[in-house]
Amino acid sequence: MKSFIKIYGPPVFEALKALEGIATESPKTAIVSYARLILRKEIEVDLISKSGETLGEHDFYFEWAREPTYQELDDLIKKIDEALRPLGCKYTIITK
Repeated sequence: MKSFIKIYGPPVFEALKALEGIATESPKTAIVSYARLILRKEIEVDLISKSGETLGEHDFYFEWAREPTYQELDDLIKKIDEALRPLGCKYTIITK
């Protein structure tokens, strides 16, 4: 299962770094991997994650080791809210 994030508005790069920080701090028993767009020379973007999956319209995803509980999803949303609030950007999240 994956939780896909779409970021709206600047600063997108800083938001991606904040999401990356959340992923690296998460216990490996819950979130096993993550992927984001790789910005190159501020122009080109690579839409393929390191696992080979296309991110499509999403900017980032968290991959769960097992099906997350409602509480784990709620905790992730709270962490994302807290990390992105100072940046002023909005986001959507979908888990499937």
